[in-house]
Amino acid sequence: MSRHPSLPRYLKAPVGASTARVLASALATAALLTTAACSGDGEGGGSGSGASDVAASPLAAQTPTSSPATSPASSPATSAPSRLTEAGARSALITEEDIEDHWNQVKDASKWHDTLLIGKVDVADFLTAKADAADCQKFLDALYSDQLLGKPSGVSALRGFEQGDSRLLYQVASYDSGQLNSSLAWLKTLPVKCDRFTVTDSKGAKRTVEVTEGSVPAVGDARQDLRVVVQGDTNGEATTLTLDVAVVRVGEDAITVTAGGLDGDEQQSTDQAVTKGTQRLKDVLSGKTPAAGPAHSG
Repeated sequence: MSRHPSLPRYLKAPVGASTARVLASALATAALLTTAACSGDGEGGGSGSGASDVAASPLAAQTPTSSPATSPASSPATSAPSRLTEAGARSALITEEDIEDHWNQVKDASKWHDTLLIGKVDVADFLTAKADAADCQKFLDALYSDQLLGKPSGVSALRGFEQGDSRLLYQVASYDSGQLNSSLAWLKTLPVKCDRFTVTDSKGAKRTVEVTEGSVPAVGDARQDLRVVVQGDTNGEATTLTLDVAVVRVGEDAITVTAGGLDGDEQQSTDQAVTKGTQRLKDVLSGKTPAAGPAHSG
């Protein structure tokens, strides 16, 4: 809080009633100056605490701030998150440096579709709950088309990485809030509804699918992790496809990670992608540039 301004020199000499009136007016002016100084300190005083080490960026569309005439009492305690823009969605995507091992970014990841996920669910496996068969079919179709949360209502971006026979697909998108909550609630039911079932492909070959609940780092506003194991034959050889599927909601936006392949699960890389990716999305939504990930060792 600022000091009282020094009183004018002419107030120091004792004089009569007219001088007293001047004194009262000057004291009132000094009080107003002091109040204004205190108010100015209060608005800017918190900027030094909790400051991020991430530089500010215009990638996200900023929420309009209140005008200087707005009363402090009517101002919100914290500003609302920004809306995700196309540039922001791209900036929120993870990079090779955000995940360990030796993942390499690839082009045209949007064309990835694993044919082992194509097939018609055998309804006979669901003796007591035929509706569960429809949910399992919906899940397989959504996993194949990379739209586990449905079609985004806003911007979206994706990036793919390869390592041996494994792939990692990372997506960032905006959704309707109700749709997002409903999709997450639906994903949570799948380990019970679709714990084990059979699908038949167009050639009549059968595959066994198992869906179990995984564990994802406690980040974001809500999250769900599933492990999907598909067993069947490819070109006459026994094949097992293992996928880790993780979804994290941040406000009305979400990140989706699908990682794995014929080499087995990629839970560690999935966890890293979720952790780093959630922070990147939060940074973008707050108008900051995401920090660069650590360089690969070895």
